[in-house]
Amino acid sequence: MSVTVLKPGLQTTIQSRPRIGLRHVGVPASGAADSLSLALANRLVGNDWDTPALEATLLGPTLRFNTASAFAITGATAAATLNGESVVFHETIFAKAGDELSTGGAVSGSRMYIAVAGGLRADEVMGSSSTYLLAGLGGIGGRALDEGDELVTTQVEAEALRTPDEFRPPMTSSWALRCCTSFETHRLRDDSREQLFDTNWTVGRRADRMGLKLEGPKLAVSSAGRMPSAAVFPGTVQCPEDGSPYALSVDAATVGGYPRIAQITRADRHLLGQLRPGDHVRLLQRDGDTAVSELHAKLDYWRAWLPDIVRII
Repeated sequence: MSVTVLKPGLQTTIQSRPRIGLRHVGVPASGAADSLSLALANRLVGNDWDTPALEATLLGPTLRFNTASAFAITGATAAATLNGESVVFHETIFAKAGDELSTGGAVSGSRMYIAVAGGLRADEVMGSSSTYLLAGLGGIGGRALDEGDELVTTQVEAEALRTPDEFRPPMTSSWALRCCTSFETHRLRDDSREQLFDTNWTVGRRADRMGLKLEGPKLAVSSAGRMPSAAVFPGTVQCPEDGSPYALSVDAATVGGYPRIAQITRADRHLLGQLRPGDHVRLLQRDGDTAVSELHAKLDYWRAWLPDIVRII
């Protein structure tokens, strides 16, 4: 049982759960950039939330199913066809042997997720099958898909499902991310601190699984380039000397030497995986108690459709 990659797309990788508990030895989390969309795709084909699936960035792949399979697509909005006929996102789709799935360019959002019933076989390294491109770990030899790759699947039956409307995350070009102050927020000049939380930032061209540069007014920060390296995490917002905030994502390093001026809350961290160059972002300041309360509210909301939500986001 396999799926053949006819066209790999711009950057399509196999992703699963993050690598947990290894930051002290310099191993980043990696995993799906938008873990919620990964879980939603797997839910539709009867897989566990972290079953290895495809993450396609901006331009999706073209695949041929060599055996009858059930699949589902979630995440960024894009056109998709099966043998030239349109297929919808957030529904279980049944393919016959020889059917070809073509996914186009993302219109809104950045990453699509394609899950196949039974999951994709991938290299498991340090507790996860997720592809970490910088170190060549997981997935298929630690790399993005190439034309001609054969993705091995396990043939299982799946029932037809549809994500309820209330559990379909909207894709947009304008985002609001809740965040708290961090260890070096005090290094921002008073007016710069106000600008951090009162600016409609634009995602710059430097935007990938490592992180995203936010363009707007230059912030004044008193680090003088001499701050010692300190721990950073997905969702940490740093401020380099050029004054442009940089939000770290799933493949970011484990330490950094720039002031940590904010931390995107756990409730919204998965949204970083859908931001793309040109999108607008507003950072909404929260105190710690409010951030925890909002996280619990979000977990309670999603638990009805995704029982493992506490592990997903």
